[in-house]
Amino acid sequence: MKLRADTFLLITVAMLFTGSVLAERADRDKPIHLESDQATVQDANKLATFTGNVVFTQGTLVIRADKMTVKEDANGFQYATAFGNLASFRQKRDGKDDYIEGWSERMEYDGKADKVQLFKKARLKRGHDEVHGDYIAYDAINEFFQVTSNNNGTSTQTNADGRVRAVIQPKKKEPNPKDESP
Repeated sequence: MKLRADTFLLITVAMLFTGSVLAERADRDKPIHLESDQATVQDANKLATFTGNVVFTQGTLVIRADKMTVKEDANGFQYATAFGNLASFRQKRDGKDDYIEGWSERMEYDGKADKVQLFKKARLKRGHDEVHGDYIAYDAINEFFQVTSNNNGTSTQTNADGRVRAVIQPKKKEPNPKDESP
C-alpha cells in the first residue's frame, strides 16, 4: 500500500505543476549577465568560476549562489552549476504574472535543454504550493517535474525520514450567483 500512496503523491504533484511551470519562453533568447565578488576564466576551455554573491541573470531567470561554474559548449549554450547555503533560482512563468522559485545546496542549469536540477535540501515553490525532497528536476520545455527523496534514512532533507513533502493549496472557487440571496 505504501507504493501506491507514494505513486499517488508523485502523480498529484506532477499534475499540480505540469502545464503550469512553463518558463518564460523569451528568456532563452536573452543575454546572460553574471556578477560576483571574484571570477576566474579559462578562455581556452570556455569555463568560468564565479565566487562570492554570484548572480546569474537571463531574462526573467535569476540564479543566486555562493559559487558557480559556467561552461559553454561549441554551439554557445551555457551550463551552470551553483553551490550555496542555499542556492536559489526564480523565473517568471510563461504567459502568467507569477514566478516559480527553487532552493537547494547544489543546482545545475542546462541552458540548451532549459532544465534546472536541485540537489540536497531541494524545495520548489509556485504561489502557495510547494514541494520538498532530496532531488527535484524541473524541465520547462517538456513541462515535466519530478521530486524524489532518499528513502534509506540518511536524508539531507529537513525531514529526517527522507520522504517527499508537498503542500497543495485548494483553488479558490468562483461564487455561484444562484447561491446568493437577493
